Amino acid sequence: SIVLNGKKIQEEIEPDLLLIDFVRKHGCKSVKRGCETSGCGLCTVFLDDKPVLSCSILAARVDGHKVTTLEGLKEEEFIGFIADQGAEQCGFCNPGMIMNALALFRENEFPNEEEIKEYLAGNLCRCTGYMGQLRAIQKYMEVRNTAVNITVKKMGGEE
Repeated sequence: SIVLNGKKIQEEIEPDLLLIDFVRKHGCKSVKRGCETSGCGLCTVFLDDKPVLSCSILAARVDGHKVTTLEGLKEEEFIGFIADQGAEQCGFCNPGMIMNALALFRENEFPNEEEIKEYLAGNLCRCTGYMGQLRAIQKYMEVRNTAVNITVKKMGGEE
């Protein structure tokens, strides 16, 4: 029994079923199989709001927990920044990359360039060399921080 993207799912499963296969069976095609060794980040999902590699965890281990895939995060503003910065050449790595960028924003509101690169390091991208993703994250933070500063000023606060 899990909550997948806000929907409760309860079913009997095989004890050796991987979480990646479970979520894909339930229509979450953003979760991709890449390396089979937990090294590419393509299968990243949120387990109780923390990023995990779904190819490395048995579905039975998430019984009673909440799992979120990119399909459950369609409202996230950051997603559009990937395309705007040319980071979507083939699109294969984007879901995992986006999931890890969102985890970064949740864990570190104002990461520096080195911290961003640390988060990107666990994701395989053969097309762009990570520069588009880095630009997308930096542009998103610039826009977000500008919006926060405008809101604070309107509320009479200081920057």
